[in-house]
Amino acid sequence: MIYIPILGAIALAGGTILQRFVLKKKDISIKQYSLMEFLAIVLIIIPFIYFFWKVDSVALQIKNIIIFGLVIVFSVIANVLVYYSVKGEKVSNLEPAKVLEPLFVILLAIIFSFFFPGFEKNPKVVIPAIISVAALLFAHIKRHHLNFNKYFVAAILGSLFFGLELVTSKLILEYYNPMTFYFIRGVFVLLFFLIIFHPNIKNQTRKTKLTVLCIGAIWVLYRMAVYWGYLKLGVISTTMIFLLGPVLVYLFAYTFLKEKLNWKNIVASIVIVACIIYANLA
Repeated sequence: MIYIPILGAIALAGGTILQRFVLKKKDISIKQYSLMEFLAIVLIIIPFIYFFWKVDSVALQIKNIIIFGLVIVFSVIANVLVYYSVKGEKVSNLEPAKVLEPLFVILLAIIFSFFFPGFEKNPKVVIPAIISVAALLFAHIKRHHLNFNKYFVAAILGSLFFGLELVTSKLILEYYNPMTFYFIRGVFVLLFFLIIFHPNIKNQTRKTKLTVLCIGAIWVLYRMAVYWGYLKLGVISTTMIFLLGPVLVYLFAYTFLKEKLNWKNIVASIVIVACIIYANLA
C-alpha cells in the first residue's frame, strides 16, 4: 500500500525543483506565480471532478465548515510565505527551514492525537518517524547556512503553516473525496489571489505557463497521494514515507545535475529508508 505515497514523494521532489526554477526568474512576481499555480491546479482537476465529486452532508456542519476555512487560511499564508522565501533567497540556504515541515506535521499530529481520533500513537511508528526527521535535519543544517534573515524566517513559518494545514485537513478529509477536497481548497485559494492580488499574467511566456501547468499537475498528484495516505495509513506514517522526497532530490541532483553527495546526505538517506522499512514491517 505504500507505493502511492512513494509516487507522491517522487512528485514532491520533481515539483519542488520545477517550482524553484520558475520562481527564481526575474520576470515573474510572487503575485503572478501564485495565481498561475492555483489556476493550473484547478484546470487540471476540472476534467476529473465530475467522476470524483463527493461531499458528505456531515461536511456541511458549521464546525466542519469552520475547519475547512482554517485549511484555506493556512494554505494561503503558507504558500505566500514559501513563494516569498524562494523568490528572495538561495534555495540551498532555505533547506534547513524547508525540512522542518515534516517535523511540524509529526509533532502537530502527536498533539492532535490527544484531542481527536484518527491520529497515530503507536511508538513503532512515531519513534522511527522522529528519527527520520532528525536524520534529515542532520543532513541539511549547516552553521554557515543558518542565516536568520527575513527569507529564512518566512520559510520556517511557511513550513509551520503547511504543517497546520495538512494536519487540520485530516479532521474533515473523510467527508470528501480527496480530489473534491483539493479542488474546493484550490478554488477558494485561487479566488483569494484573484481578489487580493489581481495580477496580470499576459506578459508571461508560453513556456513559463506550460511549466507552471506541469507544476500544477505534479501538485495534484502529490496531494492525492498525501490525502490517500492520511486516510489509509495515517498522518505520521504517510509523512515518514514522504521523507523519501528529499532522498530522491539528492538522487536526482546527483544523476541529472551532477552534484556531489556529501556523507551527511548519504547517512541521512540510509537512516530514512531503514526507518521506513522498519515502521512498515514492525
